[in-house]
Amino acid sequence: MMNWNDLLNSDRLRPSTRAKIVDPRNEFESDFGRIIFSPAIRRMHDKTQVFPLTTDDNIHSRLTHSLEVMAIGYSLGLRLSENEEFIQKSGLDKNQVLRQIPIILENICLIHDIGNPPFGHFGEEVIKNYFKKLFSNCNYGLSKQERDDFELFDGNAQGFRVLTKLQVLDDAYGLNLSISTLAAFLKYPNSDTIDKSRLCTKKRGVYQTEKNYLMTIATKCGMFIENGLIARHPLSFLMEAADSICYLVMDIEDGFNKNWYDYNDIEIFFSNNETLKSILEKGKTEVKMNNEISKMVKFRINTISYLVSLTLKNFVKNYDLIMNGKYNEELINDDENNIAKDLFSFCKKNIFPKKEILKYSPSLDNFTSKIS
Repeated sequence: MMNWNDLLNSDRLRPSTRAKIVDPRNEFESDFGRIIFSPAIRRMHDKTQVFPLTTDDNIHSRLTHSLEVMAIGYSLGLRLSENEEFIQKSGLDKNQVLRQIPIILENICLIHDIGNPPFGHFGEEVIKNYFKKLFSNCNYGLSKQERDDFELFDGNAQGFRVLTKLQVLDDAYGLNLSISTLAAFLKYPNSDTIDKSRLCTKKRGVYQTEKNYLMTIATKCGMFIENGLIARHPLSFLMEAADSICYLVMDIEDGFNKNWYDYNDIEIFFSNNETLKSILEKGKTEVKMNNEISKMVKFRINTISYLVSLTLKNFVKNYDLIMNGKYNEELINDDENNIAKDLFSFCKKNIFPKKEILKYSPSLDNFTSKIS
């Protein structure tokens, strides 16, 4: 079983030269400063989320999405810090948790998309297709695994490379973030064969060029499980949930703001889901001005609130499985009310097929399979 003394390792790949005597921040708080001032964060301003960039300020860019994910992640960290069952199971001091876990979640949520190419999953498909054609004629002296890094191009692996290699030109360790921040960032701590039966190996989340970093991180954080597999860092599950909560709910609000459907259309679609139906009804009773924009805002707030509570409940309920690397479910999908599933179905029917989106997509099937 993984333990938190290892999982909260504050070492760095390269020993830090930070003047700690005059800097009261802990290592994870120092990570936040390194991240927030990095050019890679600023560049996300001009990258699309799902919708092509427009002159409409309401529509999310990759940066605004990441800021919202960061807010949800920080909230999850604070709630976890106050959860007595988690404190008891983890063996951590409450003050230690409060000073470390929320900021780690804030960090990894802010950078979770830092390696995504323009046009997101569409861009990944274009890059993969390009290299499949390129390598069909010549291997350029690369091994099969090295070629696979290109042919299986993934924004998660690219993000890890940005953080650990590319972001600071004269430093071989990039931003040189703490071991735990890097470990929790890795949704897919895998540099080898893809095995979709496990979440940790569902994709190739680390290139061959950074494999040695992965081994160091996994060793220091105690993430190795049976047969040499590397388990996810537990906080990665919370980051994943924060990301999914934001893109599911905010994509629906973006589509609403683009006038692709109205509030009544949303009510009709979710009429068979009693939980979403009650969330919609609750929102209508809370609005002071009876207009669709206000009702949409309430729907967003109340749906996020439901999913955040669900995430925390599932994390604590499945704590032992997570700590043993045995939990194989996305936290918000572990739900008898099927809220996330039905939100995704709405997006698949009312957003993803729109011409404005599809004109950039190799195929709708590729896109929806990537984010489901």
